[in-house]
Amino acid sequence: MNLVYAALALFLAILFALVAVTRGGAWLVERRNPSVGAFIDIDGARIHYVHVPRPANPDLPAIVFIHGASANLKDQMLPLRPLLEGRAEMLFFDRPGHGWSERGHGNDDPAAQAGTLAKLMEKLGIAQAIIVGHSFGGATTATFARDYPQKTLGLVFLSAATHPWPGGDTSWYYRLTTTPFIGQLFSETLVYPVGSLQMKSSTECVFAPNKVPDGYLSATSIPLVLRPAAFRANATDVEGLYRYVLKAQSRYHEINAPTVVISGDHDTVVYEEIHSTGLARDIPGAGLVWVKNLGHKPDWIAPDLAVAALEKVSGKPLDLQAMARIVEARIAGDRFGEGRCVDNPAPPNSRKGP
Repeated sequence: MNLVYAALALFLAILFALVAVTRGGAWLVERRNPSVGAFIDIDGARIHYVHVPRPANPDLPAIVFIHGASANLKDQMLPLRPLLEGRAEMLFFDRPGHGWSERGHGNDDPAAQAGTLAKLMEKLGIAQAIIVGHSFGGATTATFARDYPQKTLGLVFLSAATHPWPGGDTSWYYRLTTTPFIGQLFSETLVYPVGSLQMKSSTECVFAPNKVPDGYLSATSIPLVLRPAAFRANATDVEGLYRYVLKAQSRYHEINAPTVVISGDHDTVVYEEIHSTGLARDIPGAGLVWVKNLGHKPDWIAPDLAVAALEKVSGKPLDLQAMARIVEARIAGDRFGEGRCVDNPAPPNSRKGP
């Protein structure tokens, strides 16, 4: 019996130690990655955003950016804002539960998050905009265009996750995190220490076969996702995406905004041949731009092409296919993560998801 008590005492000691490490780590992450924008209340949730006002003589309409899973507004703002400064009004925001935004009530799917964005735009006086969505943000972008066509001037999808994939599975840690009680315990004890050790290698595979830009993790504040509440919000988003797009895809044909879909053919995160091809098929008039040897991060690896896509949907006569060939020449020799970060095609019953 004494051995049982000793084992229980040891288990509890380890558990409390992990909670302490997680709480201390979360505090440190927040100290190192302070908010960079302003806050506004949307239906009881404190939403964090950066609003770049309309310049004196813009040559592009307003642009709104929707980041992907595990990220925050910096992930698109850092590579794209410098290329668009002085050309357009811009809005970058942390999706509910991500970065410095609170989750709020009912913000657990792309439709609700699109509604939060629409209200944020109204409060900031942005009547219409081109919407740019990366990865998970692609589903929110498509939903926004469907539900708020009067606010949508155009769409740019970057390595989007928008359609059902074979099997509908996601990573085990997302499923575990969304499991009642166990998920709470997992996020409060193991996510921060284990995630901190795995983040560098995981990020390399997100970018593969392209190189992770120097200082990317610290500059973009990606470690904010390791905080327990943020990780649970992220897991809820990702784990629920398959069920959401299973229903949502049937209404993409209602979208009538000018659309450009950019995708690399070596995406190790989502099945580009399902999502990007599906968008080009389902949205009337959508243009698909394939880039050879590009991974999951066109916003960082091909920001010039992303900006050209914005110009294209705003009405400028650009040859995006020719520009894609320029990007391909620039990254043709990239082989980062080879042999470790695998880009599989979309076979039946696959586990690859967003």
